[in-house]
Amino acid sequence: MVRGEGMTYFKYGEREIEYLKKSDEILGRAIDLIGTVRRRVDSDVFQSLISSIISQQISTKAALTIKGRLLALLGEITPRNIDKTSIEEIQKCGMSHRKAGYIKGIGEAAISGDIDFNNLSNLEDQEIIKELTKLKGVGEWTVEMLLIHSLERPDILSYKDLAIRRGIISLYGLTGLSKEEFEVYRGRYSPYGTTASIYIWEIASRNKKIG
Repeated sequence: MVRGEGMTYFKYGEREIEYLKKSDEILGRAIDLIGTVRRRVDSDVFQSLISSIISQQISTKAALTIKGRLLALLGEITPRNIDKTSIEEIQKCGMSHRKAGYIKGIGEAAISGDIDFNNLSNLEDQEIIKELTKLKGVGEWTVEMLLIHSLERPDILSYKDLAIRRGIISLYGLTGLSKEEFEVYRGRYSPYGTTASIYIWEIASRNKKIG
């Protein structure tokens, strides 16, 4: 990871960029046009998972607002602080009762040891996905976001992420994107799928074709 201006960002450099540019000329031209993109990460795996739950199916702006309220309520997002806070109090931060229940459940799993958050970094990507999707409210997309934004795994490209699919469609001027077609791009970007994801998210946010 790299730090700057009080923030922590996903680390990538010339090795990843040059590989992607050689592997895919269209993506390479987009990278040259866009320049450096910073993607914030949070090394606290537990807090990052809670953030991912909050972010499900809402805008980034709304998620940041709700997380700020949760921080104000708890002081610090830890299993113990969540455990001693009611679902109703958590819900009042601006989320559904269901999401508040998911957050309570994650806190309980951490306290009981059902999930060893301190050991997750020692597991392979698919092992982490298998482990965390045992939790209610935690699907594959949620874990993939954790793999990028907390564990900083280098080769994550999420088919379940709508912005990723939109970005690929925009970049290549496609009319749609099947799972099979997506896997072709995933293979082309590997082993630096996360760096590709960072640029594809940026392309999706600009909502226009670059190429």
